[in-house]
Amino acid sequence: MNFMRVNHDSNGNPRYVCHYLAIANDYQQALILAKTIGGKKFHNKQFGGGIVFQAYSLPELEASIDSIKMAKK
Repeated sequence: MNFMRVNHDSNGNPRYVCHYLAIANDYQQALILAKTIGGKKFHNKQFGGGIVFQAYSLPELEASIDSIKMAKK
């Protein structure tokens, strides 16, 4: 899964963005699924269709995304 690191949040926590297609085929469905694990719509022109996550561990984030994708099926 491809993640792009973006500026930290207001509390200094690291944030990563992935494209919605890494989660679901539909943007709205991807947002609904991502919100269950703390994802939010990325409001920035540099990454169209992005979903942002606050994460200290990328392997754990990937595992969480994989689990919501499996639960969707």
